Amino acid sequence: MTAIRAFIAIDLHSDVQQKLGDVIRRLKPLTGDIVRWVPEHNIHVTLKFLGDTSPANLEILKKIITSEAARYAPMELTLTALGAFPNLRRPRVIWVGVEAPPALAAITRGIEAETLRLGYAAEDRPFSPHLTLGRLSHNASPDDIRKIGELLVRFPTTLDAAVTVKTVTLFRSDLLPGGAVYTPIHIAAFQA
Repeated sequence: MTAIRAFIAIDLHSDVQQKLGDVIRRLKPLTGDIVRWVPEHNIHVTLKFLGDTSPANLEILKKIITSEAARYAPMELTLTALGAFPNLRRPRVIWVGVEAPPALAAITRGIEAETLRLGYAAEDRPFSPHLTLGRLSHNASPDDIRKIGELLVRFPTTLDAAVTVKTVTLFRSDLLPGGAVYTPIHIAAFQA
């Protein structure tokens, strides 16, 4: 069996995804085809992108996330304002910020340590919980990028919403012509 593309994430309830979809629907007419928007059902908090994963590692990864999740209680995440990577002056990725308790960073560190032992690459940036809404096209001109940045600064957001998360999910990611399809492989519950 061939390798699958995989990642570990906090999946969101469909009500929260729908609220984020509403933000996208308000932004979309203002951005034209400069931004590739994430389908609302694909919005999640990535804890660890694994990339190509051998089927032999799937059982080990399931055990890792089950063990890590069992150490923590369900937690509340607060959605904050719109932001962008690398910044609002030169946006490439548009996101909604997430305020999280220290436990979310702790579980991410635990998953990172265990996946490093399996040979997965270390993250090259510090963990910054966020919900990706869209990515600017590689063909966006410097003027397009500036305009999107100005739009994001002015865009009214009232996203101060809280959501309780109870699980961590190992996802399979299939890149299809119509966009990425994410399929849960294993769901582990917070239990502490």
